[in-house]
Amino acid sequence: MQITEAVKHLLIINVLVFLATFTIFNEQYLNYALYYPETPKFRIWQVITHLFLHGNPSHLLFNMLSLFFIGPVLENRLGTRRFIIFYFVAGIGGALLHILYKYIVIHYIGGDISTAYIPALGASGAINGLFIALAYLYPNMEFMMMFIPIPIKAKYLAIFTIAADFLWGMSGYQTGIGHFAHLGGALFGFLLIVYWTKKGA
Repeated sequence: MQITEAVKHLLIINVLVFLATFTIFNEQYLNYALYYPETPKFRIWQVITHLFLHGNPSHLLFNMLSLFFIGPVLENRLGTRRFIIFYFVAGIGGALLHILYKYIVIHYIGGDISTAYIPALGASGAINGLFIALAYLYPNMEFMMMFIPIPIKAKYLAIFTIAADFLWGMSGYQTGIGHFAHLGGALFGFLLIVYWTKKGA
């Protein structure tokens, strides 16, 4: 499918920001990552700016490839304006659930307060929202996964990724991945796409 306007611009912005973070800004780019609100490092704009930051090339590559393949399908279905709204709603939703999870861990489970100073960054929440929307709209669309020689329908892949993120997130094991940001993006994306489809989008 031909690349669409919003997807093209999101890809360009993410790549340029990535190059800038490791050349011009160095460690200063972490000021735009998402910190837990009860730390002095938190700034309200981080809820959005963290979506354009990536920690390493593989992180960027995975998210941008997902955006490249999934994004045009949804942008053609929703239209550019609604696609952009959807992308940010899912991304911000991921940030909110990530913050809520940290709040519960720190205040009710007795988690280490030092984890509040670990920043979150990346477009994964938004990308997960896009994928869940794709699975909802086109549940039988088939994907070929690396190391798996058979096609998998989107609906089954969506169930697997949500279950994996939930189990890893609840385990408390420090994987270096914001599993609840993924889940938040999926949740907000799902709610928005259901609302729009019910309204005839």
